[in-house]
Amino acid sequence: MTPREEGFLLLTSQLGDPNRRVLSAAQVRVLAERVRAAACIPENRELEDRDLMGMGYSREMAERILGLLNDTVLLKHYLRRGERAHCQALSRISEAYPVTVHNRLGAEAPGCLWAKGDLSLLSRPAVALVGSRDIGEQNLAFAREVGRQAARQGFVLISGNARGADRAAQESCLASGGDVIAVVADELERHTPCGHILYLSEDGFDLPFSAQRALSRNRLIHCMGLRTFVAQSSCQHGGTWDGTVKNLRFGWSPVYIFEDGSPAAALLQEMGAEGVELVQLHDIASLPIRFFGLFDQ
Repeated sequence: MTPREEGFLLLTSQLGDPNRRVLSAAQVRVLAERVRAAACIPENRELEDRDLMGMGYSREMAERILGLLNDTVLLKHYLRRGERAHCQALSRISEAYPVTVHNRLGAEAPGCLWAKGDLSLLSRPAVALVGSRDIGEQNLAFAREVGRQAARQGFVLISGNARGADRAAQESCLASGGDVIAVVADELERHTPCGHILYLSEDGFDLPFSAQRALSRNRLIHCMGLRTFVAQSSCQHGGTWDGTVKNLRFGWSPVYIFEDGSPAAALLQEMGAEGVELVQLHDIASLPIRFFGLFDQ
C-alpha cells in the first residue's frame, strides 16, 4: 500500500474504531485541492495545524484532520488484522477499486472497500440481482435464472448475499460454473470465499450487521453491474424498493423488473424500469436500455 493510499485510509476509514470522526470523500477532495493550491509546504516536514488554518480551516477542523493522519499505529494494526483474516483494503485511489463505483457514485463513493477473494472479478463485465428475502416461487425461479444465465453468458453476478432472491441467484450462478461478487452487510472476516466468489464490504472488515449497512450496500450493488435485475420488491417500502428507486433517480444502471403482475412492478416500470420475462434472459446483452424515466420528465 502506497503512502497516498494510507493517507486516504487514515482520513476516511474508522479502522475498527466507531468513534473516529472520519472525513467524507467530498471533504477529502476539498482538502486535496487546498493542499495543491497552497503549494508552500516544505517537503522535509509534515502538515501542521498552521498550514491547514492558512488554507481556511478552523483550528478545530485542523486538529481533527491532523489527529486522523497521526493514527498510523492504529492503521498498521488494523491492516495486519485484515491480512490475517485475508481481507484487503481498497481505497478510492487504489488500482483495484471498482471503476463503476467511482464513476457512478462520484463524491458519494465509499472511501474504502474491503475485499476477500478473487479481486480479478472486479474488472469483468457484471450484472446485478436484487430482490426480497421472502420471495414467491415464480420470482425465485426468475432470480435463479438470472444467476444461471449470467454464468452462461460470461457475466459476473453481483448480489447482496441475503436470504431469498440474493442467495438463490448466487447459488444458481455458482452451480452453473459462474462467478459471484457478494456485497455483504455483516462481518466480512467471517466469510470464506471459494475460487469463484469475491466478498466485498463497505468501511471495515469487522463491522457487524446493521439495517443501515444493508441499505447502504444497495447502492454498490446497483452501480457495479451493466444491468440490474429486480426479482421481487415490496411496494413503496423495504430495502429492494429503496435501492431500486434511488437507482432510477440517479441512473446508476439500467433496471429490469420481473413482470409478476404486482403493484410494485407496475409502479417501478412507470418510474423507468424495463419489464422483463424469464425467456428474455437468454440474451442479456440484447435487452433494451431505457435511458430516462419518471424522474427525468
